[in-house]
Amino acid sequence: MLNLQGLDHLVLRVVDLDAMLRFYVDVLGCRVERRQDEIGLVQLRAGRSLIDLVPVSGKLGRMGGAAPGVEGRNLDHFCLRVEPFNAEEIHAHLASHGVDAGKTESRYGAEGEGPSIYLSDPEGNVVELKGPPGALP
Repeated sequence: MLNLQGLDHLVLRVVDLDAMLRFYVDVLGCRVERRQDEIGLVQLRAGRSLIDLVPVSGKLGRMGGAAPGVEGRNLDHFCLRVEPFNAEEIHAHLASHGVDAGKTESRYGAEGEGPSIYLSDPEGNVVELKGPPGALP
């Protein structure tokens, strides 16, 4: 039996690396941890996990086939745990960066039922921001 501990990393194949870096670093607060430009890989720290950005024009990206888009996304969505979770502050922060986010709803996640907000990054990947278990404010 495997003893899984959580999400280590995920990889997004991207068309516009600069726009994606602005979103994940400036808007969501990730930080660039490691770059391997020779193969086309930027690794962003998101708490205990990593989000890897792989430009489709780079060495790694070309191995993945067609670029992601409305008709060919790489994944449905991924969820980032946020704490503290203040929905009003999160919505205000996102709006200040021109990000249109969905309303705060209660959804089930790894730690149970709790508040979450869906939004999309610049290339249409759906990101869920999830708060701790508990009722909506």
